[in-house]
Amino acid sequence: MMVTVKIPTPLQMFSGGKSEVACSASNIAELVQALEQEHPGLRDRLVEGGRIRRFINIYVNGEDIRTLSAEATVLKHGDVVTIIAAIAGGISSPR
Repeated sequence: MMVTVKIPTPLQMFSGGKSEVACSASNIAELVQALEQEHPGLRDRLVEGGRIRRFINIYVNGEDIRTLSAEATVLKHGDVVTIIAAIAGGISSPR
């Protein structure tokens, strides 16, 4: 399923400066893998121990995946996935 992913400014260094990218995935876990393949470095900023980091909020069509099925949240063609860093100071830079 092709979805649009909105990338927050602190992570755009991994997406070639793009604020939106298109990815094909059937759920959030697959989406993170697809993002990593196309934009290396993103996964480490989003995931820790196989789970979305607690200070990262991900929304599918405006709904928080934590209120849905978390990483197993199903994606449909045309969905919009928004990634938001939920901490002051943003996301740490690569070392």
